[in-house]
Amino acid sequence: MTEVRKESPFRIVASDLDGTLLAPNHQLSDFTKQTLKELHNQGYTFIFATGRHHVDVSGIREIVGIPAYMITSNGARVHDQHDTLMYSQNVPSELVQSVIDVVREDEEIYIHMYRNENWLISHENQELREFHNASGFSYQLFDPSQAPSDGIAKVFFTHPGKDHERLARLETVLNARFQGQLNVAFSTPWCLEVMAANVSKGEALNAVAQSLGYSLSDCIAFGDGMNDKEMLDMAGKGLIMGTAHDKVFKALPNNEVIGSNADDAVAHYLRTHLL
Repeated sequence: MTEVRKESPFRIVASDLDGTLLAPNHQLSDFTKQTLKELHNQGYTFIFATGRHHVDVSGIREIVGIPAYMITSNGARVHDQHDTLMYSQNVPSELVQSVIDVVREDEEIYIHMYRNENWLISHENQELREFHNASGFSYQLFDPSQAPSDGIAKVFFTHPGKDHERLARLETVLNARFQGQLNVAFSTPWCLEVMAANVSKGEALNAVAQSLGYSLSDCIAFGDGMNDKEMLDMAGKGLIMGTAHDKVFKALPNNEVIGSNADDAVAHYLRTHLL
């Protein structure tokens, strides 16, 4: 393996998936796959940092064919290159049903949970099944009135009509009711996520960096959602996709902005500045 070139101050590259590294069809382009392979061959450590479930991400990692780390469920789980669980933080079991009860009577909002190896959902949704076709990871139905409470990495909410304002109102209610107990953040404008209070991609990135003998200053990160905010703020350099939500630009006004996932902006940046 060749050495990382001297000019680069970074040793670890972390990237969000949907809206960032993946193309708009939620697949990796051939150009991005080749770039990640060259990154690995030049000695960099790569981390998939996503809100997705680790089973889903391991399928994507297999497609790329590099031994990447995985930060999943927005930082509630971290797996190393060999799929060994390094870090795990669940939503407090005593809060799970209370969170679900906030929206349980609203039939239009889909309630999801990542529980250990499984993805649970309150309603059938064919569009979501197709969304995860590439990895082969899909959901099981659960009863929101009797939700399991152990092993929950995150609870999240979607609206089939992509009504952001409706989910934003829910965000306000959850933050008021569970202030200091939970981390509530949008991964996309149409997906509101709930994790344990100290869970974030940034904290998880720090855990991986330290395990490798590095610090956050050795990390470069890419993202487009409010669930990327801590990671983009804490990394040595955090780059925001040009297609990110306005809230991200407002939260991180000093971070550099790059192009679109439709144009393989992350891969182009890596080739220009690291490879």
